[in-house]
Amino acid sequence: MADKPNKLAFLSMQAPAGYVAGLGRGASGFTTRADIGPARLAASSSKKTEGDDADGAADNDDDDGPGQEAEAQFEDPENETGLFAGAVYEKDDEEADRIWEAVDARMDQRRKKFRDAREREEREKARAEKPQIQAQFADLKRGLSAVTEDEWASLTESGSVTGKRRKAAAKREARNTRSFAISDTILVGNRDKNAVESALTSDQMADAEDAGGTITSLSEIGEARNKIFSHQLDAASSSSGTATSIDPAGYLTSLSSTAIKTSAEIGDIKKARSLLDSVIKTNPSHAPGWIAAARVEEVAGKLSNARKIIQQGCDHCPRSEDIWLEAARLNTNENAKVILARSIQHVSQSVNIWLKATELEIDTESKKRVLRKSLEYIPNSVKLWKELVNLEENPQDARILLSGAVAAVPMSIDLWLALARLSSPEDAKKVLNEARKTIPTSHEIWIAAARLLEETEGDDVKVDKTVAAAVRALRKAGAELSRDQWFAEAEKVEKEGSPMVCSAIIKATIEQDVEVEDRRAVWVEDAQSALERGCIEAARTILAYTLGVFPDRPTIWTQAVALEKQHGSPDSMAALLERAVTNCPKAEDLWLTYASVKSEALDLTGARQVLIRAFDANIGSEKISLAAAKLESESGQAMAAGKLLERARVEVNTPRVWLKSAVFERDHGSPNTALTLVDQALAKFSTFDKLYMLGAQLCRLKGDDKQARDYLSRGTRACPTSSPLWILSARLEASLSLIIRSRAILERARMHNPSSPTIWHESITTELAASNAAQAKALLARALQVLPASGLIWSLAIALEPRPGRKTRMADALKKTGDDSYVLSTVAQQFWLEGKVAQARKWFARATSADGSVGDHWAMWYRFEQQHGDEEARQAVEKGAERTRLRYGLVWPAIAKDPANRGKSVVEVLHLVAKQVVPLK
Repeated sequence: MADKPNKLAFLSMQAPAGYVAGLGRGASGFTTRADIGPARLAASSSKKTEGDDADGAADNDDDDGPGQEAEAQFEDPENETGLFAGAVYEKDDEEADRIWEAVDARMDQRRKKFRDAREREEREKARAEKPQIQAQFADLKRGLSAVTEDEWASLTESGSVTGKRRKAAAKREARNTRSFAISDTILVGNRDKNAVESALTSDQMADAEDAGGTITSLSEIGEARNKIFSHQLDAASSSSGTATSIDPAGYLTSLSSTAIKTSAEIGDIKKARSLLDSVIKTNPSHAPGWIAAARVEEVAGKLSNARKIIQQGCDHCPRSEDIWLEAARLNTNENAKVILARSIQHVSQSVNIWLKATELEIDTESKKRVLRKSLEYIPNSVKLWKELVNLEENPQDARILLSGAVAAVPMSIDLWLALARLSSPEDAKKVLNEARKTIPTSHEIWIAAARLLEETEGDDVKVDKTVAAAVRALRKAGAELSRDQWFAEAEKVEKEGSPMVCSAIIKATIEQDVEVEDRRAVWVEDAQSALERGCIEAARTILAYTLGVFPDRPTIWTQAVALEKQHGSPDSMAALLERAVTNCPKAEDLWLTYASVKSEALDLTGARQVLIRAFDANIGSEKISLAAAKLESESGQAMAAGKLLERARVEVNTPRVWLKSAVFERDHGSPNTALTLVDQALAKFSTFDKLYMLGAQLCRLKGDDKQARDYLSRGTRACPTSSPLWILSARLEASLSLIIRSRAILERARMHNPSSPTIWHESITTELAASNAAQAKALLARALQVLPASGLIWSLAIALEPRPGRKTRMADALKKTGDDSYVLSTVAQQFWLEGKVAQARKWFARATSADGSVGDHWAMWYRFEQQHGDEEARQAVEKGAERTRLRYGLVWPAIAKDPANRGKSVVEVLHLVAKQVVPLK
């Protein structure tokens, strides 16, 4: 029988040429490099003719065959490995290559613009065919800038349109739902599915009659059940108390406070319970383990289990104080008393257990009884004695208890001091002497003795001797305190109301641990630190002692005078200044302060005498001569003031004397004489800018703007670095509506004073006044580049910034300027604008603290308090302005120096400036 042919033999055969698998089922074939072979072979084979045979193909392998010619066709003509393979590459060849490369680069550069233009056209064409989304809506976004606030407000609130559409579609679908007929069998079955049968069938009736002859009544069963529940509730209420009802509000509150444990917490509790169970079984005498196990049960809500565990812990660890306290905490008040009573058998020396037992008692007598019992076990416990004494309401009984306490605990300083406080002055001295002998190392007892001496006798000499003896005794006993510790005690007793003891401590210890050459610097620093902490008497004593050692130091006298001016009385200040000018007769400021104190006290004769003495000690002094003239002028002695100024012009002959002379003539109705004095002064002092300013002011008062311009022009040429002169000159031109000239003057001013913030500020505000906002912003940007740390420029930058971006601007300004006063005031105005009154007041206080000499800050703060503060707040601002010498600002100098405001007080000028300053908008 012949073998059957193998139908799968084709799988091992070679595929025919051009075969593509699955072509008949729609597959598409592809050809790879592996199918056609190398490119050069394909190129050479393409040259064959149809009549080439195997011999011809073999001939192609010869060296001189047509295959070689085909390869030579594709060789790079620049490749010199063929013809010039053996030639030498010389410098000429290198230069030629470099020239050709330069030519290629030049040609490529020439073609670059054409390529760029072509690429640009292609991009524009592609953008026109397929524009971006943001480009499609660009015109609409630009149109949003014209939308008004009313139009924005009238827009409807955004909502979920998709949800609304879905609901509408669902409603339409419900309306369009088709109905179908359902058979009666289905309807009846659904009706009876949840029905409750309330009647018995005939069979059930028969069964009931056979069983007992009666039918069970469901209503009777319900009544019986209600009676049983009522009996149970009555029994529960009678056993738990007298309450017969449940408070629903309290019940619901307790339910809301119940914590529901999550599965994770329950798992953690189980793990902790298992671990702690192992701990207490392994080491049952370890009290913290029992406490931890009880607390786990407490956290889990199993309070009964916690009490059982802690009871077992008390049995295993009866010597542990903590476990008894924990057991008392976990139990009720009555049970806790029993537990603590048991604990006394094991830990009777525990003060905390006795204190806890006292705490559990309600009435005072019970507390006293427990404390007296505790002192039988622990008679040397200071805590227990203090608790017992504090419970006594009668001072005499408390004193008797303290007498027993100091006898039982003689080394307790607190008990001795308490006994001294409750004793009469004579008995207190005896108590403190006894305490000092018993505890010779206690500085508290010595300080208490000194305070008692101050209270009873008030003799600072005796107090000083007592404190000095204390320092020596403590040093001898080896319990000497350090200098800082003594100073801390001095400040403490001053705050407790004993200034004499404070002063005595400082006098006795001020030279301790200080090198001789460092004394002045250290003492001055100590006085400043004490003053900052509010210890006035300590600072006064330190300065007084320093002046006793260094009486010829004007700076220390000035510091002491400033302290007395702020915290002392006029008499003490006058006495201090008399000592100061006696020890430092060449200190002109001290003489002037002394004269002003006399003048404020309405002692004009005394002020004149002080100035006469000052002039004798400082012949030719400009300050004293002008102060004398000012005193006579303010007291109404104009003739005497004029003579003093005339004498000063001859003897002193300084530009300031000439300036004050011209101002005096102007204020007393002689503008022509004043202008003459200005011209005479300028002939001598041509570089004093204030003379030019005064001359321009006098000319403007006469209405001669041309001559005023001449004074200012001469001043800017003679004093090119004077910013006020340039600003006044620019303002003069602006007031005459010559903005171009004003702008030119300010530009020249910036050339001469590139670092002047006031000139940059004036330039920017001038452009804003001329409605040239673009130029103002450009100048502002340049100013911030030139003066990155100027608070005046940054405050203007914040004001010009739109409201949404001001916070970022303010943060940058604070970082760049280091909390400049102008920036702080601008931040306060921003808070004012936002209605944040408390923050605004806080930042105004910071601004005036940073630089209190700027009058504009105080005026702005006062204007704020006029709107948001009360009378007390406004008075606080006025007092702060009076204490500070206000000189600077953009508005303050012009109003303060206006001749119309001559003689007005600081508060009056403050009110005028407050009307002129413009807050942030």
